[in-house]
Amino acid sequence: MSLTIGEQSEQLKAAAADHLPPEVLDVFDRGIEGFLREGVPAGAIAAGDSLESFTLDDANGIPITLDQLVAEGPAVFVFYRGGWCPYCNLALRTYQRELLPELDRFGSRLVAISPQSPDQSLSTAEKAELDFTVLSDPASRLARRIGISFQQSEDVLEAQRKLGLDLAQVNAEGSIELPRPTVLIVDQDHTVRFVDVQPDYTARTEVADILRALSDMGTNRQ
Repeated sequence: MSLTIGEQSEQLKAAAADHLPPEVLDVFDRGIEGFLREGVPAGAIAAGDSLESFTLDDANGIPITLDQLVAEGPAVFVFYRGGWCPYCNLALRTYQRELLPELDRFGSRLVAISPQSPDQSLSTAEKAELDFTVLSDPASRLARRIGISFQQSEDVLEAQRKLGLDLAQVNAEGSIELPRPTVLIVDQDHTVRFVDVQPDYTARTEVADILRALSDMGTNRQ
């Protein structure tokens, strides 16, 4: 039996504890504790809300609209921090392997969204060999509009720079704003039917929870 995303994330955290400098780990741990104290933002999008129309560029720079994404059925939107994030890559690979093959029976498609520029998104898609749509959300404007964006503290940004990551260099428009890891399921009339926002950036929505939500929508074609 394959490991859940949570189990894989725990293994990743254990590995990080073995090779990252203790002072960097301490900064990251304190950052997570702060996000957990804050919890899900009060203004975050919720089930039953309507997602306003949007247009974002895909990994090839082609504009894609919300209407296109839900034209054939509900869409599963995965907001992730970026291809530099090991927990994001872990989740995307798991969704590719275990979620994507199940979506046809719901008439659904999978869409991943990050604040990285389109060319950076293409690198992410190519490296992970993803077979689903990857979109760029410059300056996390869509993420901010639905209430899931945040800015990390300066000590976290400095710790990331010590590890060779400068968000201003990899994100579109030089923004350092990021989305909280979030999964939305949106139906054809733009109604949000499922929301899972993770305050802890090492946590992700499990495949089983997404499939259960799709099944509860009654869109199973088998």
